[in-house]
Amino acid sequence: MTEFFNQISRRKFILTAGVSASAVLLKGCLGNPPEAGGGSSTQPAAQPVANLSADQQPEITKAKLGYIPIVESAPLIIAKEKGFFAKYGMTDVDLSKQASWGSARDNVEIGSAGGGIDGGQWQMPMPHLITEGKITKGNKPIPMYVLAQLITHGNGIAIANKHQGKGISLQLAGAKSLFSQLKSSTPFTAAFTFPHVNQDLWIRYWLAAGGIDPDADVKLLTVPAAQTVANMKTGTMDAFSTGDPWPYRLVTDKIGFMAALTAEIWKNHPEEYFAMRGDWVDQHPKATKALLKGIMEAQQWLDNFENRKEAAQILAGRNYFGLSSPEILADPFQGKYDMGDGRKIDDKSMAAYYWKDSKGSVSYPYQSHDLWFITENVRWGFLPQDYIANGAAKAKELIKKVNREDIWREAAKELGVPAADIPTNTSRGVEEFFDGIKFDPEKPEEYLKSLKIKKVSV
Repeated sequence: MTEFFNQISRRKFILTAGVSASAVLLKGCLGNPPEAGGGSSTQPAAQPVANLSADQQPEITKAKLGYIPIVESAPLIIAKEKGFFAKYGMTDVDLSKQASWGSARDNVEIGSAGGGIDGGQWQMPMPHLITEGKITKGNKPIPMYVLAQLITHGNGIAIANKHQGKGISLQLAGAKSLFSQLKSSTPFTAAFTFPHVNQDLWIRYWLAAGGIDPDADVKLLTVPAAQTVANMKTGTMDAFSTGDPWPYRLVTDKIGFMAALTAEIWKNHPEEYFAMRGDWVDQHPKATKALLKGIMEAQQWLDNFENRKEAAQILAGRNYFGLSSPEILADPFQGKYDMGDGRKIDDKSMAAYYWKDSKGSVSYPYQSHDLWFITENVRWGFLPQDYIANGAAKAKELIKKVNREDIWREAAKELGVPAADIPTNTSRGVEEFFDGIKFDPEKPEEYLKSLKIKKVSV
């Protein structure tokens, strides 16, 4: 067993398979239990079937995709419900609601033939870690392919209401004394639902940027979704990574407030991804592109803000998110956030985007973004430093094996996506964060050197 997996075990990661339906609203890595049937009971909306040439007819019409009921999963659900999968020949796509990210990991290990899943929605860099056997049973490598980015934005850092007015916001300079005070008694406790990926990394970056060492100054926990609300209400948890539609409930129920949106931490940042088992893709290359075309068309549909009211109604349904009202999604989908601390945001550029944002393509899986997630894993000691040595040669080799942006390009061309909307470079270039730090994918070691708080000695 690797040290990486030992770390997860020590953190006592808990898989949840039977949690109550009251947890369905938790988002940004906060999932809910699977339900019988998994997907919607409604029939897909009628769509004209694409006139597929013989070389585009999928080898198989069936695929089983896992998802967590959060806004990142919207392209999969809309592709199913609006008939976009069927339009390209994938008439039997089964969307399987996962109890947790650990459950999704377990289910992709066994594949659909064993009662699991072929792929679906993932936090990063889970596909790379599964490929390397870092988080699988017995550390068995299971090759996976990253095929598309699903979304940007739609996440944030939630804080318990007991900390209102104590200086906890995007910038933490005014709250350092609070963290120091809590450290000597009951440490500030922040939670996420799977270690070493998106939500863990957002919390860590935010804390470290404010001069708070996430490994020394606070207590970080892996918490099952079902326990999150109770822990926040009882005061046993001070913060957790969350996002749409949960901020609405946090604020209106007076449970907590939002210190920051991830759109503020890193504008137009990569969020969650669509990835499949490598063996499934290798056996079904045409079906893979058919799935991608359905997802791409769903992403375009979602980025028409006039469609978002309907999208909220579909997602809120009992068989998907199980929300009490689609209105819980409506405002965030338009970039409207009541942060719960007196601050209100009304800015469409801060909303979730699925197809295109102000920096260009959202759907295209830039390999430079994969490198940032891996570099952050090195930063916090989750992966060995040799992944980014010698110009990140080891990381880049892994990324080229896992990130199949070439398949995305092929599918986009078959779909008729304009050439201007198909990136010509696997790197989006230099990225900048709210604290002024820049990540140059050509110089990951320099990025690490520029960071004051880290575990790796660079």
